[in-house]
Amino acid sequence: MKLAYVTEYNVLDKTSWSRNHQGLCAAGNYIAHQLTQQNVSIDYIGALAKKYQIITRAKWSIYRNIYKKDYYRSYEPIISKNYARQIEQKLKQSNASIALCPENIVPIAYVECKQPLVLWTDATLSSLIKFYRHMENLCDENIKNIYKMEASALHRCDLIMYTSEWAAQTAIKTYGIDSCKVKVIPWGANIECNRTLDDIHTIIKAKKPSPCKLLFIGVDWVRKGGDTALKVVKELNENGLKTELIVVGCKPKVKEPLPDTVKVIEFIDKSKPQGIEQLNQLFAEAHFLILPTQADCTPHVFAEANSFGVPGIATNVGGISTIIQDNLNGKTFSLLANISEYCEYVHSLMTNYDNYIELALSSFEQYQTRLNWKVAVEGAKHVMSELVS
Repeated sequence: MKLAYVTEYNVLDKTSWSRNHQGLCAAGNYIAHQLTQQNVSIDYIGALAKKYQIITRAKWSIYRNIYKKDYYRSYEPIISKNYARQIEQKLKQSNASIALCPENIVPIAYVECKQPLVLWTDATLSSLIKFYRHMENLCDENIKNIYKMEASALHRCDLIMYTSEWAAQTAIKTYGIDSCKVKVIPWGANIECNRTLDDIHTIIKAKKPSPCKLLFIGVDWVRKGGDTALKVVKELNENGLKTELIVVGCKPKVKEPLPDTVKVIEFIDKSKPQGIEQLNQLFAEAHFLILPTQADCTPHVFAEANSFGVPGIATNVGGISTIIQDNLNGKTFSLLANISEYCEYVHSLMTNYDNYIELALSSFEQYQTRLNWKVAVEGAKHVMSELVS
C-alpha cells in the first residue's frame, strides 16, 4: 500500500507546527511514523501554501472591530478550494493508491482525485461550534461555511475514521453520511512507550497508598475543569484522605491562595529530553489523572496516563467515554456530578488498595490493546486496504 499523506502543515517539521494545534500535529507525525514502521510507503503532501491573506486579514479586522465577532481564515471556502488545487496537482504526480488526511476537513473539502479519499480525525468541526470557547463567538459566515465545507468533504470521502463513537454518530446524524463508510478507531498516546507489564508492576509497587496523588495536565484551566479538580483535592483532604494535586501546563485561575497540597508546574518542554523525563516521572508517581473537562474530543493525555498504568478521572463529554471506559481504565462523571461523587470514587479505591492496583493494571492493558499507535494504525490500515482490494 502506498499513501498520499495530506496535511495543511509539514508533518515532519515540528518547528512548523501551530502552537494551538500541537496535539493534532503530533498525532499526524505519530501516524506517519507508525505507517512507515508497518511498511507503508508515503508521499507527503504538505505544507500547503497560504494564499489570499490580504482578503482574510481584512475580513478578520472587520469582524473583530466592527461586529465584535471571531473570524477564522481556515473556514473560508477560497482557502479550502486553493488547498484542493494544490493537493490535486501533487496527487496527479503520485502513484499512491489512497489519499489520507489525518486532520480536519479543511484541506480536502473540495479535492477531486482518482484515489479513494480517507479522513481520520477526532470530531466534526460543526460539533465544536459553541462547544469550545474559541468557537463560541463565531461570525455567521464562518458557521455557514463550516457546514457547507464539511458536508462537501464527508460526502467526497470513501472512508471516514473518527476517534470516538460520539464523533462518528455526530457526522452520521448531522450530514446523513452512510454509516457503512464511518469507522471508530481511537488514536494512540503522543508519548514514547516501551514499558512492559513488569515495568508497570514496578511503577505501581513504588507508589505508596498515601498521599494520593492526582495529576492535572492542561493549558486551559477553565475548560479542562481545573476548579473541579481543586475542589476534589480539598474535599478529599477534609474527609481524611491525604491527597496532593499536581497541576501541569497552566497557572490556576483562582481568587484565593492555593493550599499547600497543590503544586503547580506551568510549563514542561516536551521537545527536550529533560522535559520528557520530568513528565514521565510525574505520570509514574501519580495515582490518577484527573481532567474533569467541560469540552473535549478525545484527549491523548488519557492514553498517555494509561501507558503508565494510571487511570483517568474525567467528565462524560465529547468522545471521552470511548477512551475512558468505567472500571477498566478509570471513570467518567456527568458534567452535573457533585464533587462528592468524585471523592467517593477515589476514596473507595485508595482505601481498598488492591482494587486500585487491579484498576491500574487494567488501565495499562487498555493502553496495550486499544490506545497505542501501533494498534490504531493497524486498524486503519485494515479498513483502508478494503478500498483497494
